[in-house]
Amino acid sequence: MAVLTINSLQKGGGKSSKCDNKYHSDNTPVVALSTGWFNGEKRCMKNITIYGNGREADAMVVDDCDSTMGCDNHHDCDNNIVDASKAVWKALIVPKKQWGQLDVFWSDATA
Repeated sequence: MAVLTINSLQKGGGKSSKCDNKYHSDNTPVVALSTGWFNGEKRCMKNITIYGNGREADAMVVDDCDSTMGCDNHHDCDNNIVDASKAVWKALIVPKKQWGQLDVFWSDATA
């Protein structure tokens, strides 16, 4: 079980990604995973499949969401976060007014 959140990794919207030190368009399905799931960069540039809203979507892991500090005014990443670009929310066909948090499952993509 995970919580899908929304994040921007595009230039001007967020920071460059940890995996390739590049920015990624909000129109590209990319995610940042909580520290434990990021697994010391072992999932970098690999796809995961996200299951939510009765649908599934593949996204590439490009960053981590630092969950080692817990949640406070400066850290908003718990240990069960899949922080996703707008493209992932669109692929899951979640109405825009509901973007923010969604309970999901995910797995490493096969293929």
